[in-house]
Amino acid sequence: MNAGGGGVGATPFGGLLRALRLARRWTIEELAEASGVSVRAIGDMERGRSLRPQRGTVTALAQGLELDGAAHSELLAALRAGRPAAQPSVPPASPYTLPRGVRDFVGRHAELAALRALVQRFVTESRAEGAGRSPAPVAVLSGPPGSGKTTLAVRLAEESAPSFPDGAFLIDMRGLDAQPLSADQAVLRLLGAWGVADAELGRRSAEERLARFQATAAALRAVVVLDNVGSEAQVRPLLPRGGGLLLVVSSRRTLAGLEGVHRVELGTLTREDSASLLRAVVGADRTDAEPAAVRAVTELCGHLPLALRVAANWAAARTNWSLQRLADRLADEERRLEALSAGDLRVNTAFALSYSRLASGTARMFRLLSLLPGADFSGPSAAVLADTSLPAAEDLLEELLDAGLLTASRGDRYRIHDLLRLYAGARRRAEDGDEASVAARARLRAWLLDTAVLAGRWYEPDHGAPPPAPGRLVALDDREQATRWMKTESDNWLAAFREAAEAGEHAKVVEVADATIWFSDHWVSWGHWIEVYKRSAEAAAALGDPVREASHRNNLAGAYWIGERRHDKAVGEARHALAIAEKCGDVTQQAWAHHHLGGLHALVDDLPPAADHYQRAKELFARADEVNGYLAASNMTIRVAEKAGRPRQAVAAYDEVMDLLDASEHRDRIPPNVRDTTVTFATFYVSFAHLNQGRWQEAVDALRLARGRLTAHGWHERAGTAHLHMAHALVHLGRLAEAEAEYRSVLTMADLVPSAMLDDARAALDALAAGTPSPPTRFV
Repeated sequence: MNAGGGGVGATPFGGLLRALRLARRWTIEELAEASGVSVRAIGDMERGRSLRPQRGTVTALAQGLELDGAAHSELLAALRAGRPAAQPSVPPASPYTLPRGVRDFVGRHAELAALRALVQRFVTESRAEGAGRSPAPVAVLSGPPGSGKTTLAVRLAEESAPSFPDGAFLIDMRGLDAQPLSADQAVLRLLGAWGVADAELGRRSAEERLARFQATAAALRAVVVLDNVGSEAQVRPLLPRGGGLLLVVSSRRTLAGLEGVHRVELGTLTREDSASLLRAVVGADRTDAEPAAVRAVTELCGHLPLALRVAANWAAARTNWSLQRLADRLADEERRLEALSAGDLRVNTAFALSYSRLASGTARMFRLLSLLPGADFSGPSAAVLADTSLPAAEDLLEELLDAGLLTASRGDRYRIHDLLRLYAGARRRAEDGDEASVAARARLRAWLLDTAVLAGRWYEPDHGAPPPAPGRLVALDDREQATRWMKTESDNWLAAFREAAEAGEHAKVVEVADATIWFSDHWVSWGHWIEVYKRSAEAAAALGDPVREASHRNNLAGAYWIGERRHDKAVGEARHALAIAEKCGDVTQQAWAHHHLGGLHALVDDLPPAADHYQRAKELFARADEVNGYLAASNMTIRVAEKAGRPRQAVAAYDEVMDLLDASEHRDRIPPNVRDTTVTFATFYVSFAHLNQGRWQEAVDALRLARGRLTAHGWHERAGTAHLHMAHALVHLGRLAEAEAEYRSVLTMADLVPSAMLDDARAALDALAAGTPSPPTRFV
């Protein structure tokens, strides 16, 4: 069979490629010359021997054949149809697990050697002295944009992983953003990645969370990369005080204000390393054959790793073109396209060359990606931006990935370097105009917020699963999928929410906040609920909707306490909500305002007003026929009555709660999660009344029911209290072996409960061993 023939095993792609070539009356050699793809590669594709040609190669062929957009899309569709089905990706255990580094890492020998020695010295010393004697080192990598700081940090983390068995994690600190990630937000993300329950994080202050972070970090042997740090304040609280947490920080700034860190400054690559990077991507045969062209390419790229990789990926897809041709094009692009600077480096040449060779649809996608607000993104977001199907969007993203204009992130997500984002934005402004950009941004904003509404409402009692929609771009078939989307896309939908608020889209702002009220109880540690409910309350006021304004000010009161422990702010918002609800006559929001005020008074042990507010809340909830609110207020009445020294009233309130839960008329009105939470805390609260009345068996029965449920909810401190109190009650009953087991259960929670609780358990065990147990008779 000659070079122009087909083959029996040709794929749909190969057959179409051959037909397009023959339609131009070209030989394979002529197509190779026009496209830059080798004769052998084209022959293998046409015969079906190459099942996975890169999309960048397909683009080069389409450009060589001078195909229009429709024909190019048809060729990509044929490629997709002929490929083996991909296995579904398994989502990572945490969204902050370390992404996979580049496989063709080269250069940075001196820097990497120094970092390796630093890590090895710590590993050796910690094995000799024992863990926790001194903190692991902190490495700060600084340098200009595109110099490979993140790549080096990830490389070090990957190499060090065997010595740090508790995992490797990366947090993008977004130091260049208008609202960079705070140290507290980084603490929340890392603690969540380390398995600390959201409920526990939500009830702790920022100072307590930081203390929890330091305690947890001291017990781990893990690697954390804090990428794209903008200031010392973002990272200083996270510096480990002991243990085995290796911290690697990357920043464009030197962060000179940090003390006791090991600094590595990255400049451009050496000539040798620049050539090595080209060789790793393009291939040794081609680079060794044209050393002068290699030198020219590396000079034109300013020896900047990002620019070199983009140019090298462009050349790798055009195997039949010389590197001198690449050098000539880089020089030409520099003369006729505007500069994009990185310090004093001109790197637009490499970007412009790759961009200029993109098919029109791919180039448009690249420009539109500059509108994405988050650090990373998914195929559905790109599809919405480009107003195209998900498969088509994924094809375009893969072309950009092949061209080096995108990088793969965790799971099936993508990232765009901030320099490339700037370049894409410049091209968008020059080529698309304001009208198209505004339309694309509005399209993405609407989709993100509409999806947030659907996902958030999974947790509402009257909603749950959204109605079937064949064209929906993301799966929201269960709560886990909804939660995953809300958390993974939180940076993007929050940015869209801010845009909507600033654009005066008040109805949409209120709708999103309404839809996330129940979900917020399941992600109390997020850190942005204050902003969400403040903006939604302002939007409701702008709409002239006092009921919703009262509702969101009630939510804001809770967010101020849970998010920042701002008692004064929380009380102020609850009173504001009460005044609005009274003025418009809304009974339900009056009840919730009294409920919040009762809780806020109880927090500072101001018990008489707390009891009054809860009683008023119950009366109003009853008038509004709002059983779930009534249960919430009744539960807190149990605790307040017991703390005020009225145990019989507490038990009576508990009995009322249980009767309401059992009543047939309320069975379908109380959601399962509300029922479960109500039982958990009602039994926990009433246990104090039993304990303080010396009703030891009743206390054991209540605590046995509550302890496992508290653990399941992530309320570990209260679960520890349940174990400890149950042990004390069992000692009073003379069941010492069971009591010992409960005391030891407290000790197994060493990383989850206060040290004072551990001390109490140890002292009780010592007293049991000595035969002199003396359990308390007063419980608070």
